[in-house]
Amino acid sequence: MVISDEAHRSIGGNSRAVFEYFIGYKLGLTATPKDYLKNLDPNKVSAKDPRAWERRQLLDTYVTFGCASGEPTFRYSLLDGVRDGCLINPIVADARTEITTELLSEKGYSLMVENEEGIEEEQTFFHRDFEKKFFSEKTNQIFCKTFLENAMKDEISGETGKSIVFCVSQKHASKITQVLNQFADKLWPGKYNSDFAVQVTSSISDAQQMTINFSNNNLNGHTKFLNGYKSSKTRVCVTVGMMTTGYDCQDILNLCLMRPIFSPTDFIQIKGRGTRKFVFLHKDNESEIIRTDKKNFKIFDFFANYEYFEEKYNYDEVLKLPQKIKGAGIGGDGIDIDEIAIFKPDPLKTLAEIPIGLKGMKIDRKLFDKFEEIIKKDHIAKERYKKGDVDGVENHIKENIFEKPEEYFNLEKLRKSVKADRRISLREIIEKIFGRINRFKTKDELLEEEVEKFVSIHKPENKYIYPIKNFLKAYITDSEIRDVIEKKDYAKLATNPKLTMADLRDLNGYREKVPEYVKDYVPINKFM
Repeated sequence: MVISDEAHRSIGGNSRAVFEYFIGYKLGLTATPKDYLKNLDPNKVSAKDPRAWERRQLLDTYVTFGCASGEPTFRYSLLDGVRDGCLINPIVADARTEITTELLSEKGYSLMVENEEGIEEEQTFFHRDFEKKFFSEKTNQIFCKTFLENAMKDEISGETGKSIVFCVSQKHASKITQVLNQFADKLWPGKYNSDFAVQVTSSISDAQQMTINFSNNNLNGHTKFLNGYKSSKTRVCVTVGMMTTGYDCQDILNLCLMRPIFSPTDFIQIKGRGTRKFVFLHKDNESEIIRTDKKNFKIFDFFANYEYFEEKYNYDEVLKLPQKIKGAGIGGDGIDIDEIAIFKPDPLKTLAEIPIGLKGMKIDRKLFDKFEEIIKKDHIAKERYKKGDVDGVENHIKENIFEKPEEYFNLEKLRKSVKADRRISLREIIEKIFGRINRFKTKDELLEEEVEKFVSIHKPENKYIYPIKNFLKAYITDSEIRDVIEKKDYAKLATNPKLTMADLRDLNGYREKVPEYVKDYVPINKFM
């Protein structure tokens, strides 16, 4: 079996030969599979490039690993991880200066520039142009100042939490590293020696080892903020493309986007650097263990990347084949072609912090959103729902919207998209779309409701409520327990962790009443 990590990129180039040489099972792991065939009409592939279709198939992660339908063999998303307590969501700090606010606007940032003939003429720049067609020293200064003033702190040492800053180019990374170290020297005299921030790009010798040392909390030694505390003295790695994919540093607390991002793959990969959980530990002078859990991390977003992927990015567009740009740096290090420098003051204009909840970002939940948009625009569905004919809406969706070639929507895909911990019914989905309910209840919430209903009907004594609650939940959710109770084969309970013989004895006469209630009133399917 051949296992490919970061499969969205490791199936191209020379690595391709591995997949073509070996015969057997191939397992690809990636957070960002590339779907180069999505929404593409093979008849419209450029006649000038007859091999374009073949190259798309070779680069398409789904095709390579036998998932031509666009559905992976197995999916475990960020939202799954957050709900299961394995990963954490970010807080997005949307910060904009006066210049970047104009760069982000439809009109852009305009100024008078002297042309080759010495005549001043108006030029307009947009956020794609930052640090490529012009740079602003004052903007870089306010980026760094805002980051340092608002960065999450290490809760044990109190210093700036470990951070990664993503820049436009190697030249930009060099400038930002210098500015951060200048600020650090003023804020914490004697604590750092131009090693608060380090540049980690392909032009720096031993850059790969630096990323390892940073993860191991030994980049330029240990922190001087707290004796005996094992945390890296260097607090910030300033990079371009080296630390975006597959880099595992669990105690990262801040990610800083000092560049615009247009690829959802890049955005997801960068965001993933902060989602790992971590426990900060320190033994003080009295040998007492101090422990604190990583609960959040912060993304500093100076170019409205979060807003772009929430509101503007077209998730249905046909992906362009990657092109090799002559002279481009390794690992997405950009191209330095500064044309004009802006030295005017650039104060911070807005700073808003947006906690990302269990619903996640749009980039994590787009399938359900698209289905919701289609149903809301469907005149037949709207009219039938207004008349109270929910059955009619269900039938219309099953007959005219599900399993059509355009989208291949079906109930199972929608259930996966909303990341519920149970089988959501089509009726519930319809009610959510048209506003009758504002969210899908969890499995445990529904179980608690069933307990309350049972108690209100049978009014048991207080001493029986807790055993009834455990039994009812176990009976609804565990088919083995239902089978044991039906067949009275109680010996099997010896190996079942949810219910024991002692639990059954505590139920007294309710051992028979609970199954009867479930059979009469509870649709078990929705708890599966």
